[in-house]
Amino acid sequence: MTNPLFDLSGRTALVTGSSRGLGRAMAEGLAAAGARILVNGTDPGRVDTAVKEMRQAGYEAEAAPFDVTAEDAVARAFAGFDAAGIAVDILVNNAGIQFRKPMVELATADWQRVIDTNLTSAFVIGREAAKRMIARGHGKIVNIGSLTSALARATVAPYTVAKGGIKMLTQAMAAEWAEHGIQANAIGPGYMLTDMNQALIENPAFDAWVKGRTPAKRWGKPQELIGAAVFLAAPASDYVNGQIIYVDGGMLAVL
Repeated sequence: MTNPLFDLSGRTALVTGSSRGLGRAMAEGLAAAGARILVNGTDPGRVDTAVKEMRQAGYEAEAAPFDVTAEDAVARAFAGFDAAGIAVDILVNNAGIQFRKPMVELATADWQRVIDTNLTSAFVIGREAAKRMIARGHGKIVNIGSLTSALARATVAPYTVAKGGIKMLTQAMAAEWAEHGIQANAIGPGYMLTDMNQALIENPAFDAWVKGRTPAKRWGKPQELIGAAVFLAAPASDYVNGQIIYVDGGMLAVL
């Protein structure tokens, strides 16, 4: 029997960027706790495949393909949810990209592309979700940050700025929306075994650095974000607001 503090039955969760990677893992974790999942991504075929596989696993899932960086597409998606009688109770702002380049060589367009995807989209989608959550008097928003929400690293300036912004956006959401029954929090993953990090995983020097710098002496697995995601989406976190939980194997805890 599921502990009611962590039971998401009857709730609907929109997880952006959930057709693969960290988003897919968190979506499946929320589904296992009872939530219906709106699977999002920009590739409709990949979204449909994820929905099919999740349903085969016994989860309730629906396709919600749209571009998180297109404000009009976000508005249309939420209008569609409204028309279909779908209430987004849980929003996980996970969609993100990476771009590595020294700042003196970084084009403004590449800077803006990362900021739009990793930060502005969380604001735009969060605003649409919050309008409806406020009317209902409850809601959960989980923004996905990073180790770079707290510390900078060379050659990933736009990513660092975006993820630092996610931390403060989360606090701003809590400051404005907590009185309406909305809890806005964030997760800061450490170095995870994902497609986005594949080049780093295969780099012997970087792999050794991660394992040496992390007290756990290993990379994290996407499924290891599920516990934090379920907690922040569930009644167990009803008095938790504006916080960021780092799931990083202890990296930020040590010098």
